[in-house]
Amino acid sequence: MLTYNRKPVCLSLISTDLPFWSVVETAGTLYQKDTERFHLLLTAPPLITCEVESSSSTEEVLPKRTNNVYPPSSPRILWLEISPYRVIMTMQGNGQVSYRHFWEKGVYGVSRYWLPTESLQPNNPIRLRNFTKTLTLTGQQFPERLRLEYELWAEKVQLGCYILNLEIKH
Repeated sequence: MLTYNRKPVCLSLISTDLPFWSVVETAGTLYQKDTERFHLLLTAPPLITCEVESSSSTEEVLPKRTNNVYPPSSPRILWLEISPYRVIMTMQGNGQVSYRHFWEKGVYGVSRYWLPTESLQPNNPIRLRNFTKTLTLTGQQFPERLRLEYELWAEKVQLGCYILNLEIKH
């Protein structure tokens, strides 16, 4: 049973203990894999880079926002595999920053990040763990809202608590 629908989507990621939030509003394509499993494919805006600009004082270093993107014409693809029991989110950045998260309620999942090829270890991902506190999926025939609350960990160091919200408008 494969269906596909183009829908407006709002994806937000908020930290509950750090000054971090991100919102992506775009159109997504929803594929139904079976009764409770869906794939959502969407295009994210390009990454914006920051360059470090130094002043006349060697102690003062100021970040300068630029509108450089990696690469200028290549979109980033977000692919979410959604079910009431687990969520997998993959972002492919065409040779730039990529990641893959696995969330399942009450489980330590794996989050992997691949950095640009010019980094020190281009083929080895950075591996973190995430502990999923809640995973809530609502909607009748198709998913309408997804809410994930999780902690991100590097070994024994907590890197913050996060809430991922996904709204699919029908």
